[in-house]
Amino acid sequence: MPLTPPAHRVPLVFADSPRSTLGIEWELQLVDRDSLDLRQCAAEILTLVGDDPHIHGEMMLNTVELVSGARRTVAECIEDIALAYDRLLPVTGPLRVDLASAGTHPFADPLVQKVTDAERYARLVDRTRLWGHQMLIFGTHVHVGVEQRAKVLPILRALLTRTAHLQCLSASSPFWAGTDTGYADNRAMMFQQLPTAGAPHQFDSWEELEAYAGDMVHTGVIEDFTEVRWDVRPSPRLGTIEVRACDAATNLTELAGVAALTQCLVEDFSRRLDRGEELDVLPDWYVAENKWRSARYGMEAILIVDSRGHEEPVAQTVARMLAELEPVARDLGCSAELAGVQATLDVGASYQRQLAAVGAAGGAHEAAVRLMQAELRAGRPLLPTEVLAQSH
Repeated sequence: MPLTPPAHRVPLVFADSPRSTLGIEWELQLVDRDSLDLRQCAAEILTLVGDDPHIHGEMMLNTVELVSGARRTVAECIEDIALAYDRLLPVTGPLRVDLASAGTHPFADPLVQKVTDAERYARLVDRTRLWGHQMLIFGTHVHVGVEQRAKVLPILRALLTRTAHLQCLSASSPFWAGTDTGYADNRAMMFQQLPTAGAPHQFDSWEELEAYAGDMVHTGVIEDFTEVRWDVRPSPRLGTIEVRACDAATNLTELAGVAALTQCLVEDFSRRLDRGEELDVLPDWYVAENKWRSARYGMEAILIVDSRGHEEPVAQTVARMLAELEPVARDLGCSAELAGVQATLDVGASYQRQLAAVGAAGGAHEAAVRLMQAELRAGRPLLPTEVLAQSH
């Protein structure tokens, strides 16, 4: 007896996209130069900047997003973003606004932030109430092109064996409203409160994904698939897999490193599929546990690395990944950017540097903001003691 197709299935046409091309989205904070608090001036800045394909608004008026084009290499994406950053400076400077980045602002009050005047954001806040009002979070999103739709879901499932490692490397949100949360990545804990956010469902077929999307639209949970905000999701319109699990990087070196590692992982999994290999898949409960461990412990986490339940310290796995993926990076032209991940291993992730800066400043959370500002200007991770010495 033939199966009846799902009643609410909606077609998700997966666009043509050259293999392992990529794009990067990077959310920046608008920081008042005098108070170091957030400023609600994105609308004014975007008006002054004018129409720019690489500078966008976001949900909150304290945020601008820098977006690369669809490029072949990480270096080309970073060049797009660096040029967009340079175009912002003549606009933000006279307003006494500085740019900074991290998964959260160290002391801003989430409940006084203003939302961009757009219907989709108003609808989200109206539905999610207190949680929607508190989305004072900033992320890095990396798109990687996949040339065959049949590869998308297997690669997505395989990425979930390493997504938590990317989350640990990028963790930059230890503070919330002036409180040390005890988490390396509090952004992850906040964002998963929203409907359709968090770890993705692991579907075996594209038809199952279309049925899911149809059910969500039919029941009013979403209006279209772009409102599915998973940590890793297909982006059918662009022909990519989008990794959204990472906190906003505080500097270009770490932004490039996370992007290179993501690009290399997708290409490596794609090559394995070409060889007829079966990619490992973690049970949902392992994925959920890894997400929590990475949010809580960051670079000190011990993560589950395979479907058999083997565990390993995250830094150990990352070091092995860098060595194993170097041939792939060489082929993709991102060896230098992948090697930049070592900077995070050497000096600690952003959350560790922020905690050290605040500790050295006697608990003053402004020290973390100054560190964020300095790292964005320098383009690389910095030692907190060096930044504090310069600020006195």
